[in-house]
Amino acid sequence: MTFQRKAIGQRGEDIAAGYLVSKGWELIARNWSTKLGELDIVANDGLQLIFVEVRTTTSNQFGLGFQSVQYRKQQQVRKLAVQFMQKQKLEHLSIRFDVISVLLTKEREFVDLNHLEGAF
Repeated sequence: MTFQRKAIGQRGEDIAAGYLVSKGWELIARNWSTKLGELDIVANDGLQLIFVEVRTTTSNQFGLGFQSVQYRKQQQVRKLAVQFMQKQKLEHLSIRFDVISVLLTKEREFVDLNHLEGAF
């Protein structure tokens, strides 16, 4: 991954995290990773544990970011969620999987955010 793409992704994750905090959610983890992959954001909305996949783009020419979270990525996030819950001893909690799409300009200025709750 190029530095530019990584910086865009990080900016989008920062915006998504700020958005979730502004909704009153508690951030449990960010960029939690294992050999299998990485969870972008793990949060608690007061009712359940939510695993949030963040997709950041600088154009909607090919659709919104959440449209790129295909079946394979969904399966990976599910497996990571199980690992996370086991390591943190949170198996008793109800869970949900969300996707947040963040649209930025090429200069990394915020344009739009779409939050798809219960995405998969």
